[in-house]
Formats: sequence, C-alpha cells, structure tokens
Amino acid sequence: MIKVTKLNGEVFVINCCQIISIESIPESKIMLHNGSFFIVKELPDEIIDKSIEYFSKIEALHKHTVVVKNTNDY
Repeated sequence: MIKVTKLNGEVFVINCCQIISIESIPESKIMLHNGSFFIVKELPDEIIDKSIEYFSKIEALHKHTVVVKNTNDY
C-alpha cells in the first residue's frame, strides 16, 4: 500500500499490487486491474519508487519470518 495525492490535495492509500500502468498526462493516471483509475499529483517515477519501497519492506519481513513446525500430536 502506498500513499498518493489527488489533485485536490487529498491523500489516500492505494494497493500498489493492483497497478497495471501509470501514464503521465502531465499528472499521473494510475490504472488498476479492475479497470478503475486515479489521477494523482505524484510523478510516475515517484509512484514506482514508493512501490519498490513497499515491496522491499514486504521482502524484508519475509526474510525474518520463522516457521516452527509443531511435532506434538494432539
């Protein structure tokens, strides 16, 4: 999830896993898998950087996840 800003200044959160394209018009038009879109102030490169940062955090959490197998039978 990343924070982006509508043209009216309202900040909202978008699921970056659902982004299929970003078009510069000169604002950024973010297209989602479900066909909806958002026009935001951030540049495409900023949206990409925020998405990379989000996925990096997910990967870091995954690397520190420990799975413990319970060998006790109930």
